[in-house]
Amino acid sequence: MKKFIHDFKVIKKWLPGSNHVILHLLCPEPLPPIKAGQFAEILIPDEPEVFLRRPISIHDVDAKNNTISLFVKIVGKGTQKLSELRVDDTLNLLYPLGQGFEFPEHDKILLVGGGCGVAPLLFLAHSLSQHNYHPDILIGSRNADEIHETGEYEKYGNLYLITEDGSLGEKGLVTHHSIFKTDEFKYKTVYACGPEGMLRAVNQKLKGFDTEVFVSLENTMACGIGACLSCVVKTTTGNRCVCTEGPVFNTKELAGW
Repeated sequence: MKKFIHDFKVIKKWLPGSNHVILHLLCPEPLPPIKAGQFAEILIPDEPEVFLRRPISIHDVDAKNNTISLFVKIVGKGTQKLSELRVDDTLNLLYPLGQGFEFPEHDKILLVGGGCGVAPLLFLAHSLSQHNYHPDILIGSRNADEIHETGEYEKYGNLYLITEDGSLGEKGLVTHHSIFKTDEFKYKTVYACGPEGMLRAVNQKLKGFDTEVFVSLENTMACGIGACLSCVVKTTTGNRCVCTEGPVFNTKELAGW
């Protein structure tokens, strides 16, 4: 897929919590095709100590209005700088990068997200809805304050919530949700986005079932084009770059999963 470098304009900024920012960006020309699960490499403006671009998942896309949104967790100087952007500021993106999610031929689909790893999940739910799928969506977090945009997810599927402290939805980890009751589990395809520990737990929970599990891996992706080899992951067919051959993988492909 062809890659582009565009200067986007910040048209809206939202701080849903102390550690996150959602940026809505306008492209100066029609957006290229973008698949759910792909990401962008962001050039951090006016920050000389941050010389590498930052890989950020594409949170949602409005192709009609040439806008995309980014869900960013503030963890260092680069992401802190992104959180300080203002409306009308410019942000340079190299995109769309990586391989996105492929859709099945059935509608028994579950989306699972946890923590900041939910970033690709909204665009995935949106894209599935546009192709006449009706997924169920399960989102988990430590507490109610870390779950955002529930109204947006509800536009595209049936939303279920779980928090570790029980402040919203059911109580426990994602895999503790009643949707995973083994005698009632009905889904043939599961798409999961989140921390690796959660992804592994979901995959382990579903072993032995007739279910395909696809995960979006988080890794250090310095270049985004497979040149630096900083994001290599072990698979059943050898080492592969997360940035070019992922970040979406079928767990059957991942060694040790």
